[in-house]
Amino acid sequence: MAPNYPYNQTYIWLISMTAALGGFLFGYDWVVIGGAKPFYEPFFNITSVADQGWGTSSALVGCMVGAILCILLSDKLGRKRLLIFSGFLFSLSAIGTALADTFWWFNCYRILGGIAMGIALNLSPLYISELAPPEKRGRLVTINQFLVMIGVLLAQIANWQISLLDTALAEDADFTAIAASWSGQEGWRWMFGAELVPALLFFILMFFVPESTRWLIKNKQQEKAVEVLTKIGGKEYAKDSLYETLSTLKEEDLGAVNFRELLQRNVLKLLGIGIFLAFLQQWSGINVVIYYAADIFTAAGFTLKQMMLNIVVIGGVMVASIFVTFATVDRYGRKSILLVCLAAMTLLYTGLGYSFYADLGGTSVVVLVLLNVMFYSISLAPLLWVLLSEIFPNRIRGAAISIGALAHWVGNFTLTYSFPAIKENLGWANNFWLYGVICAVGFMVIWWILPETKGKTLEELEKDLA
Repeated sequence: MAPNYPYNQTYIWLISMTAALGGFLFGYDWVVIGGAKPFYEPFFNITSVADQGWGTSSALVGCMVGAILCILLSDKLGRKRLLIFSGFLFSLSAIGTALADTFWWFNCYRILGGIAMGIALNLSPLYISELAPPEKRGRLVTINQFLVMIGVLLAQIANWQISLLDTALAEDADFTAIAASWSGQEGWRWMFGAELVPALLFFILMFFVPESTRWLIKNKQQEKAVEVLTKIGGKEYAKDSLYETLSTLKEEDLGAVNFRELLQRNVLKLLGIGIFLAFLQQWSGINVVIYYAADIFTAAGFTLKQMMLNIVVIGGVMVASIFVTFATVDRYGRKSILLVCLAAMTLLYTGLGYSFYADLGGTSVVVLVLLNVMFYSISLAPLLWVLLSEIFPNRIRGAAISIGALAHWVGNFTLTYSFPAIKENLGWANNFWLYGVICAVGFMVIWWILPETKGKTLEELEKDLA
């Protein structure tokens, strides 16, 4: 039975919430493009499938760069410095994208924002996991995903409300009319610019939180680590945590980063699991719902204003769903939740494909999309980052998680960029049936290979999985 340490709950939650602001900014930046898409495309006169895909996915190139930076630097420079850097890039991207006067500059600033997204989504959950007590880790890391969903919802509300300011824009406005409207000229800029306030807040607050204790210990700064650990759980907790972390490190590991350890057989196996989960999270198809919600609801027969409201409802479902994860992740475990939700998503995609195949109308599409978003938001959305933050060894955790995050962004980019062409060739029905097959394959693989990680310290998991 684990000792009953006197945890400082306020301190733990404050540092976790501060780090999770990176998740909030990721969520906002991730989906703001979907609501702005019907307006910036007419402004830049984007009509080709290639340009449509590039405008939606250019930030994801930056996300891959951000993940690579984390592979190279997170174990050398620490988690805190890179998160501060990401806050700066989020701020710069918000200003630049809002002021862009050409499609080229628009994408340049979107890529800068993508670098920030790649760093934040990678290191925010890692940072929280390395400071969290083991029996609270699942819930605390899920805070990051909760703020991701809050960011998603607020971006969608901002897009919707800004679009409503243009009272002169007709429901049936065509491409040319939208380009000439206030929404097509100025409104979409405010959708991106609104991110500046939380970005600056994150940038400033990250200066006031401590560095990850496990990073400090690995980099021969045990006194600083003990000081932070004592604030978290008292002197006994600090002593036990220091001993347990040092027990997983060799003398040569201290102050060093040995990338060759990534090629060890046991680490390669864990990397394989992480990369598979990252691709599954993306190719389960939910990002098509997020990025191309406007196209889906338009194809289902909704007007422009109805479509913008439906997108807001998606964000509300994502936020509500994360409370289910809060209540279950440390109780039932990561694997069980993933299996139940992947089975449900497989069935829902089958129904969604049939709705388009049989032309059943808008209501069935909305209901099935919302249910799919719910199961995804309970499972794959938060649990990928919980698992990536848990399964890798202390001595190489930052680089290993960053490789998983890079796979996540490669999967995201390939899905998002290729979707317009895939949809054009397969049609809506076959496209959703394809995602159903992918979810079914994911269910089978997770059933066979994924270990359960709930309730164990990171050091216990390292010994078990190695």
